[in-house]
Amino acid sequence: MTAPIVIDGKEASARLKTAIAVSVADLKAKHGITPGLATVLVGEDPASQVYVRSKQKTATAAGMNSFQHDLPASTSQADLLKLVHQLNADPAVHGILVQLPLPKHIDQFAVISALSPAKDVDGLHPERAGRLLAGGDALVACTPTGCLMLITDVMPNIAGKNAVVLGRSVLVGKPVSLLLLNENCTVTMAHSKTTDLPGLCRSADILVAAVGRPEMVRGDWIKKGAIVIDVGINRVATPDGKGKLVGDVHYAEAAQVAGAITPVPGGVGPMTIACLMVNTLKAACAIHAVTDVAVPTRLPPR
Repeated sequence: MTAPIVIDGKEASARLKTAIAVSVADLKAKHGITPGLATVLVGEDPASQVYVRSKQKTATAAGMNSFQHDLPASTSQADLLKLVHQLNADPAVHGILVQLPLPKHIDQFAVISALSPAKDVDGLHPERAGRLLAGGDALVACTPTGCLMLITDVMPNIAGKNAVVLGRSVLVGKPVSLLLLNENCTVTMAHSKTTDLPGLCRSADILVAAVGRPEMVRGDWIKKGAIVIDVGINRVATPDGKGKLVGDVHYAEAAQVAGAITPVPGGVGPMTIACLMVNTLKAACAIHAVTDVAVPTRLPPR
């Protein structure tokens, strides 16, 4: 069996970030507009702090303005909504990202729904989800967008391919299914109640695993030559006590069968932040009705 293509998310995201920086510079030169990304972090969750810092650093490196709002975990829902409304009205801010999860006393859906749809660069606002479902132009959640870019980088034309999406979350499963459907794939969304899950997965030319169960997808679940996109990131125990990160796919087994596969870590993860920058650029162009600046929809060639 020929070794699979290892889909390098770090390399892919670097290509995408370079293209974004060029477009941001073009937007500044032609129109005097600098895209602005505002991040809102409530509480002091260490993982969330790392994610937010990375997003801010990436935005700055791309030539964007970055606005950081760190709030204590005790922040009331009313105060958080007040900040969201202020950012909605701020002309320097084109993209707003409220880092999830929020503290339990805050209604997450209410906060997401309060975002201006034009500035919701995480693509979670109900209006954005509706536009995606209707096949219209939308800011789509960053991880699904990154998945599609990685898939089409390996196989530019995926029309007619059988795609199986394992997982039905609002964050990944549902939007990536719609993105693949919009690319004219034949899409099946599978989940814990699906009959003969291994057999269904074996029918997939493209398999996207997003269930949050470590190494659930085994090698004999995978069709020979399939593209396997592993969205899962799970920490599991190791004998040395340090633990390690694994995906939802048993990588060693899957690599014996797949035609192309994402590793964990280093696969889908790096693309998520890069696609956040794409959405921020896209939002800035849309808000100012700019049509002569390129917004990447595919990964640039190597």
